[in-house]
This record gives sequence, structure tokens and C-alpha cells, in this order.
Amino acid sequence: MGIAARTDDRNPAPTDEALDLYERQFRQEYQCWQEILQRNADRLARGQYSLEWLNTDGAHWGRRAKPSSRGLTFTDVHNVKGYGDIPAHVTWRNFAARGSVRDRYRDEMPVNDHYDVLDALDVWSDNVNTLYEEAKARQWNATRDIPWEELTPLPDDLEKATCQMCTFLTEVEFIAGDFPAKWMYRIPQDFLEVKNFLSSQIMDEARHQEVFRKRAIAGGGLLHAAPGFEWALKAIIDSPNHTMGTFLLNVLGEGLVLSIFRSGEMIAKTHVDKEIFRRCLQDEARHVSYGVMQLKYHLDHHPDRERAIADMHRFADVGEQVVLASFSEAQNTEPIAVLLGGSLKRIDQGMEGMAKLWRMFMEEYLQRCERAGFARRARCTIPLDAPWGHA
Repeated sequence: MGIAARTDDRNPAPTDEALDLYERQFRQEYQCWQEILQRNADRLARGQYSLEWLNTDGAHWGRRAKPSSRGLTFTDVHNVKGYGDIPAHVTWRNFAARGSVRDRYRDEMPVNDHYDVLDALDVWSDNVNTLYEEAKARQWNATRDIPWEELTPLPDDLEKATCQMCTFLTEVEFIAGDFPAKWMYRIPQDFLEVKNFLSSQIMDEARHQEVFRKRAIAGGGLLHAAPGFEWALKAIIDSPNHTMGTFLLNVLGEGLVLSIFRSGEMIAKTHVDKEIFRRCLQDEARHVSYGVMQLKYHLDHHPDRERAIADMHRFADVGEQVVLASFSEAQNTEPIAVLLGGSLKRIDQGMEGMAKLWRMFMEEYLQRCERAGFARRARCTIPLDAPWGHA
């Protein structure tokens, strides 16, 4: 089948009926826009200029943002009165920028029905501005910033273990981009800082998928998919709302991956692999930090905090099984154990290292929950010690 062949019934070629419906909708719902176009056309035909945009009534004109030592950051802009006020609830479901003159045009603007995540408690975190600035400052290039030319061959068992681990990471990284993309177009412009940060996360995850795919193919090739973890990834994308999905993805899932990256000095067997882990670690830490602080903001600002906590506990009871699934999957656990042990023959010793990695992850996860005001330790459904029995 050719690459251009259509195989997805959810994205079919438009039928005549669909185009007719779009045209009728355009004629009916876009009448205000057509009136604006006609008015402007008539005015220009008379050689007249509106110059309404020069009127600063209702604008925050003259309040200039001043750069700090780091340049002109979002925080510097927010310090200008009128631009940093984050609404608790958004009433502007259109495309106008927060802080622009828009009230006078309210009756002429369309309503974007896709903007339906309207409460700050569902998306905001108090560190989102800092994380976005950091994301921009610490971007890296998987093509030129990794010393690929210095990649040295490993013994067959270690190379296969490395390539299997990278296959697993290639598999999971794009869901971490798909999830924020699923929600980004539903978040209105008044939460522009969140949209910007999520866009940086999507770019981070694209780069992670790229670098692990390249590493596997440069070392021998992609190996086995992990069906069990596929179900865990589906659980993330199917989360009931943004906060719950962000908890499952960023606090739990990416927290696990962060623990793996932090163990890079023990897992990685070449300095190229260590450099990959080091660079991915800094990105992953941002995503985890956003997840923690978004959950904290959600709980702190929810009108019924106890109900919100109860709902999150109920969700976490199920969501924590994602981690159990990932650690029970042979395609994930066994190659890392081989790398930790130093060879296939020392996989048992490597599993002891995996037990230490498990305990590190669990303690960090529970500490993150506590930081968010979500006391999970007494109710956690994941065993605090590795379930395979190694001390």
C-alpha cells in the first residue's frame, strides 16, 4: 500500500455532503464576520482609514515591561500591571490575547467551542513560567549535541540490552508528547503560559523519542515492543481530565523514567549513553516538576478540597498499577538488570540493583505526592520494596 493511501476512517476525504454542511455553517454562523469584511471593504473603497487601533482607552498602554538580568522573561512581563492577572475561570472562549483590548469587540467575536478547560485549577502551576524559561534555555539537538562518532561497540549482551532499553524508551516517549497535545487545543488563550510550557514538553518528548531511536539503530537495531506497557500508556491518554492525566504521566510515569535517567552512571555502558541520559534527565525533571505543582495548585484551589483529594486517591489506586506493569514487563526490567549487573551472566546481581532503583523511585514518588499536599504513603497500592523479592 502506498504511503499516500488513506487507511483511517476518522480522517476521510471530505464528501460533498460534508462540504455542503461546512458552507451552510459558514453562511449562518459567520454572518458577523461577513458584515465586518463588507464594512471594511466599503470604508477602504471610500479612501477612509479607521485608525481605531490608535485608541488606547481600555488598553494598558505605556506600562512597559523591563528586562531583568536574564532577559525579558514571562515574570518580567507579568510584573506589568494588567498583564499578569491569571483568571480563576476563563470567560473568553476566543482567540484574543489576554491583556489586549477585546471588551469592545465581544459581540463581534466567535466562540471557540474547543476551549472547554476553563478553570485555572485544572492546568495552572505556580512554577510554569520558570519551567518554560528553563525549557527554552536548555534545548539541545539530538543530531549534533550527542557525540555519535564516539559510540564504541559493546559486548553482544550489553548492546542488545542497551538497544532493548532504548526500544522501550522510544515506545513510551511519544505518549508524553501525545498527552499534552491532546489537551493543548482545549486550553484557552488566557492560560497562554501553560500552553507555551506544554508545547515545550512536546518538543522535549519528540527529541527523546528521536535520540533513543537513533541510539538503538546506531547500536544494532530496535528490538521488542512491550505489550503490557502499551496498556499502561493507553491508561495515560484515556485519563478522565487533565489534572489526573498529568499526575499519571508526569508524577508517576515520568517520575519512573527520571529515576532511570538518574541511574545513568550505573546503567549506561558508554559515555555516549551517559550523555544521552544526562541531557534527557534535565528535560524530564521539568515535566515532573510541573506535574507536582499542577496537582498542588489543583488541590489548593479546589472549592471542595476533600472531595478533590478523594477523587485523586480513587484515580491513583488504579493509576499506580501503571508502574507495576512497567516493572513486570520483561522488555523493560530484564535489559536494565543486565546493564546494572554488567553482563547477562550477572542478571541476578542486576536485579538487586533494580530493587534499589525501585526503592529510590518509590520514595521519590511518595515525597512528590506529599509536596503536592496529596498524602499517598498510607494508601499506596505499589509495594515499597521490589515485588520480585530481592533484598
